[in-house]
Formats: sequence, C-alpha cells, structure tokens
Amino acid sequence: MEVKLKVFRYNPEDDKKKHFDTFTLEVEPTDRVLDLLEQAKAYQDGTLTFRRSCAHGICGSDAMRINGVNRLACKVLVKDLKSKTITVEPLLGLAVEKDLVVDMEPFFDHYKSVMPYFVNNDPPPSKERLQSPEERARFDDTTKCILCASCTTSCPSFWANDKYIGPSAIVNAHRFIFDSRDQAAKERLEFINEQFGTHRCHTIFNCTDACPREIQVTKALNEVKKAIATGRLD
Repeated sequence: MEVKLKVFRYNPEDDKKKHFDTFTLEVEPTDRVLDLLEQAKAYQDGTLTFRRSCAHGICGSDAMRINGVNRLACKVLVKDLKSKTITVEPLLGLAVEKDLVVDMEPFFDHYKSVMPYFVNNDPPPSKERLQSPEERARFDDTTKCILCASCTTSCPSFWANDKYIGPSAIVNAHRFIFDSRDQAAKERLEFINEQFGTHRCHTIFNCTDACPREIQVTKALNEVKKAIATGRLD
C-alpha cells in the first residue's frame, strides 16, 4: 500500500521556519512508523533526523507525536492508524534541536529532582532487604517507566509552564515513596508538594492515555497527592 509520511522538519542551522516535508512510501500494513522513517531517511532524504535505539518499545527514545498523539514510533503499526497520511511531529513542550529530536535535558532535570533512587541508611543486612509480595505489588506499576517523556509532554500543565516537574517525575517518585525499604518518602513528598509539583496536576488523564507501557499514571499521581494530604502511605 502507498502512504504519505508527513514529517515535521527544522534545522536551526539552515531553516528560518519550521515546516513539513511529505514522503510517498510503499509500505506493508504491518510496518511500524519507525520503519517508515527509516525508509524515508535511507532512500529519500539522509538528513532526516530522529532518535531511535532498541526499536522494541523498551528504551523509549523514539517517542514522538503520531497523528497528534504521543506514541513510540517502534510500536505503532500502519494498519492501526487507519489513514493513508501519517503525520509525525516532535514532542510538545521541549525545545526542538532538529526535526524530531527535542532537548530532553529539562525533562531529566525534573526526573533527577525527585531523588529517583533507593535511600536507606540502615546498616546493610547480611543477604538482602526483605519485602513481601504485597509490599512489592504496592509500587509495581510505576517500576515500568522507561523515561520516554510521552506522559509529561502530553500534559497541558507542562505545556503552560515547563517548571512543572511533570507526570513522569512524579511516577518515578511514587516508585520509591511506596517502597517499604526506602527511607526518603518524607523528603520526596515535601518537594513534590511545592508550587510546581502535584498542585499543577488537574487530572486530565492525557498522561495515562499517552503511556506506552500502560502505567496508570493518573492513579499514581492521585496516590501521591493522597499521601501528601494525609501523611500516610497506606
């Protein structure tokens, strides 16, 4: 089948304005959007620039807007889009460096701000820090985050003010806040309770819809809000 791939283009070294280029491609219905981008780059325009790595939905590097929705290009099939024209654009809310590549540094700065690592100052046990299956299940969903930024860049609150730490940062804080072995929940909750933390979340659910790992992002954010309001982690 023939499709038209409409791609956002911008090279700050050469372009005065952002624009779209359209590539006409022969594809299979089971081809992924990433396959289309690779075909356009290999056979029509070698300057086309986008991020990719594993191509199996694990690294999250090829997150972009596909027909107006944040998705991973390696997971979206042509047949699923039900359109002969496929439009790909960079993620919103982050500065475009070139074509589909955005500056991820602000996103990762927010991620690092919530202390996304295990904190426990007790003497190490002889074997391991034990945890029940029920305690592990409490935060299992938020361990799935691959830091693709799809949830954060789908959030109107983040578009309005990029100081908002965003859903992804709060999801990664959730993963440690509710870990029974961690000891820094109080510090994380105090930080997230600041002006540009959960106060900016308006429960729109864009983040949940955008997550390629099907994390219940809005649910996790609401659990963090509840912990802030009650001071309890149950």
